[in-house]
Amino acid sequence: MTRLLWQKTSPALDEAVQRYLAADDVALDRHLFPHDIEATIAHVRGLVSIEALPADDGDALIDALNDLAGRFERGEFILDDRFEDGHTAIEAFLTDRLGEIGRKVHLGRSRNDQVLVAQRLYVKTALAGIRAHTIAAARQTLDLAEADRDTLMPGYTHLQRAVPSTIGLWMASFAEAFIDDAALLDMTTRWLDASPLGTAAGYGVNLPLPREQTAAALGFERLLINPMYAQATRGTFEVQALSACWQVMQEVRRLAWDLSMFSTTEFGFVRMADAVSTGSSIMPNKRNPDLVELMRAGAAVVAGCMTELQQLLALPSGYHRDLQLTKAPIVRALTHTARTVELVPLLLDSIEFDREVMKRAIDPTMLATDRAVDLAVTGLPFRDAYRQVAEELASGTLPSANTLEQSVASRTSPGACADLRLDGMRARLDALADGP
Repeated sequence: MTRLLWQKTSPALDEAVQRYLAADDVALDRHLFPHDIEATIAHVRGLVSIEALPADDGDALIDALNDLAGRFERGEFILDDRFEDGHTAIEAFLTDRLGEIGRKVHLGRSRNDQVLVAQRLYVKTALAGIRAHTIAAARQTLDLAEADRDTLMPGYTHLQRAVPSTIGLWMASFAEAFIDDAALLDMTTRWLDASPLGTAAGYGVNLPLPREQTAAALGFERLLINPMYAQATRGTFEVQALSACWQVMQEVRRLAWDLSMFSTTEFGFVRMADAVSTGSSIMPNKRNPDLVELMRAGAAVVAGCMTELQQLLALPSGYHRDLQLTKAPIVRALTHTARTVELVPLLLDSIEFDREVMKRAIDPTMLATDRAVDLAVTGLPFRDAYRQVAEELASGTLPSANTLEQSVASRTSPGACADLRLDGMRARLDALADGP
């Protein structure tokens, strides 16, 4: 392994202990490495601006850092177990390339604020990607709601047939959910959009570091001012990011549950294309909805990662090595969320509705609520109307004044089948899509 950044003399640490300490840190740092390089460039520029580093040295370091970024992107520089972590790899590269100048790069820094800023930039980038996928999912469900706004299907409560409904109402429920999720991702990003760079090990340094300058250069809205608090945000800010991801994944879980259930032979409402279905290794007759089942499980992955983070954070003030273990659940949750939500439009594009089967699944008793409301509108107290309709149902004499189409057409409360308010949803979605 390359010489450790904290190593002062010959290695004294047991090799097995060092392997345990390093764990999979360097592999996880592959996700953070471009951001670590970006933040190091900003730090170098800051050192030059306060004359803590000669301008020529700064230029040489920045040129080498840009070269390293390009090599990493092209696969020419491999972040592997030669290095304890990504920070070590950066300094080792600069020292090999520039000698003494490379050894100047860590002035005014600690690996603590180095990983904090790289991780915060990684989370911001990941949330932006998830946001884009969420907006795409919202647009696809909204389009489906528009295309089949009046197509009849049963509405369920407790998985029991309840009232006539429409595909429009069903799909619009996901459209509005994904729109809200995209807005939540925006709010979350704004909340955590604060730079910890320049807080070093949590107590500041005896240099007038231009923290506002480096924060602006990295695209942060504000500073985390207090160094001890900056250290305390490692993991806690990410819990909030994962909470927003869980909200998105919960809507994906609900959608996946519906599609899984409605695609069974017993329902037969939905058919998924072969492109998103699999088969059985023993039963030739089987078509399995493996994709939606794994998508349904995704919220559990994010919840597990969030719980892992929360349990790691029971710590006093100051840095503790426990915090190294926050990287894995953060990377796992953000990666899994992005991969899952990205597939939602593809999945929805592959489904076919059996509209006739959906309509046949609505039986006449499902008009009972409409009749009770109609009776109440004539002046009968609703509870009396409710009981009268229950008696009619029991005796098999429920009048069928309305057709199914009339039933959903009469559902005029805002947001209901006859007044879906899709235009309002689309306006919100377009505003989000034009935003950050």
